[in-house]
Amino acid sequence: MDANLARRIAFAAVAIPLALGLVWLGGPLFVAIVAVIGVLGARELYGLAARQGVSPSSVFGLPAAAAFAPAAWATVTGSLAGSVVERAWPYAAAIWLLGLFTWVLWRHAPTAHPLGAASVTVLGAIYCGGLPAFIVQIRHANQGPGSWLGTWLVFFPLVITWIGDTAAMFGGRMIGGPKLAPVVSPGKTRAGAVAGLLGSLVAAVIFALVALRPLGISFSPLQLVAFAVVLSVVGQVGDLVESLFKREVGLKDSSHLIPGHGGILDRFDSLYFVLPVAAAMYRWFGVI
Repeated sequence: MDANLARRIAFAAVAIPLALGLVWLGGPLFVAIVAVIGVLGARELYGLAARQGVSPSSVFGLPAAAAFAPAAWATVTGSLAGSVVERAWPYAAAIWLLGLFTWVLWRHAPTAHPLGAASVTVLGAIYCGGLPAFIVQIRHANQGPGSWLGTWLVFFPLVITWIGDTAAMFGGRMIGGPKLAPVVSPGKTRAGAVAGLLGSLVAAVIFALVALRPLGISFSPLQLVAFAVVLSVVGQVGDLVESLFKREVGLKDSSHLIPGHGGILDRFDSLYFVLPVAAAMYRWFGVI
C-alpha cells in the first residue's frame, strides 16, 4: 500500500463517522459546515485563478459562497426567513452583482483581466457554494434534526460516488487500456470509467436495500439503474472539470488541506455535480 493511499484510508476512518454524525444531527451546525466548505472551495478556486494573473474578489465572492447553504436551509424548512429569502434573493443577487462590477471598474485596468476577475468571482460563489448547498435540501426536505432517513438520503449519492471512484481507480490500474481524457487527466482510462459505473450500480442496489428500504424508501430496479448511471457519469464529468482547472495552472492538488486528498476542490469535485443532480432525481421520483 502506497503512502498516499494509507493517508486516504486513515483520514476516511476518522472523517466518515464524523460526517455521519453531523448529517444525522442536521440543523445549524450542519448548515454552517456546508457553508464553510463553500468558502474554502471558493478560496481555492480563486487561488487557481490568481496563478493565471486573474484577481477575483474574495470580499464579494466568499460571503456569497457562504450564503447559499443557510439560504437553502431557510427555504426548505419553511421558516419566516425562508419566505424573506424567496422574495428578496433576485434583488439581493442583482445588488451584489452591481457591487462586484463597480469593484472591478474601480480596481482593474483594462489590461488587468477585469472580465476574468468578475467571471471567476461569480463562478467561485456558485460552483463552490451554490452546488454543495443542494445537500441541505436533500437532508432537510421533510426531515428535521436527528433523522436517519434524511441521513441516508444524503449518503446514498455520496456512497454511489465514493464506491464508483474507488472502483474506477482500481479498475483502471488493473485493466489499463485507452485513456478516457488523456489531455485533462492522463491517469484515467475508459476501462476505469466502466468499472466505476459498475461499482456505482452495485453500491446503489446494496445501499437501497440495506439503508433506504427499511425506512420506507423503495426504488424500482429502473430507478436504481438511473441513479447509478446518471450519478456515475456526472460524477466523472465533475472530476474531469476540476482536473481541467488544475491542468490549466499546472497543479496536481488544489491545496494540501486534507491529508491524502488535496484540497476541498479535490475532494468535492465529483460531488459538485452529483449533489444537485441527486436532488433533482429525488424530486423527480417524489422522495423530497
